[in-house]
Amino acid sequence: MWEGDRSSCQAKVRRATRCGAAGGDAARGRTLEMVPGAAGWCCLVLWLPACVAAHGFRIHDYLYFQVLSPGDIRYIFTATPAKDFGGIFHTRYEQIHLVPAEPPEACGELSNGFFIQDQIALVERGGCSFLSKTRVVQEHGGRAVIISDNAVDNDSFYVEMIQDSTRRTADIPALFLLGRDGYMIRRSLEQHGLPWAIISIPVNVTSIPTFELLQPPWTFW
Repeated sequence: MWEGDRSSCQAKVRRATRCGAAGGDAARGRTLEMVPGAAGWCCLVLWLPACVAAHGFRIHDYLYFQVLSPGDIRYIFTATPAKDFGGIFHTRYEQIHLVPAEPPEACGELSNGFFIQDQIALVERGGCSFLSKTRVVQEHGGRAVIISDNAVDNDSFYVEMIQDSTRRTADIPALFLLGRDGYMIRRSLEQHGLPWAIISIPVNVTSIPTFELLQPPWTFW
């Protein structure tokens, strides 16, 4: 809930109710309404019944994971699965390593590929197709790949990851992550001198009453 004058509240509503590719609140299964409040107009975030698939792990084509360590980024992050390639999560990983790939774009041989085996790779957009990155991680034994946007100021626009023109395939899950989220995860690891984060994926947010409080504070909601 926000409080303020009617115009500022309307501006928040306009921004928050963007949907589709921009990935606003309406697309995440919630809506906003304005009601009079003690300090002016209040914008209420109202949760609506969502279309839940895969036991609540995906809502409106979003998939969620939680960073468990480092503690300063212990938040629930939102990602979007690739549209027409890659696999799905058949199980939940309570604790698994999220390993930043070296080099970050993961368009060829990885210098830290040994640490990605049986873990999840965090790679950056750019240099080659989304499918190529996914195949590189798969060839290094990764369980899944999370591809963050290379625009570090992107905190709202989800890119639709689609096949390239090579007709190749990939079997592991491939997820797109906002550039701001990817940057903050990598920055935290660098600050702590850690080679990887520990995450839980996928997360069933419908069973978490405090889901909103666990979202990254730099992301608008």
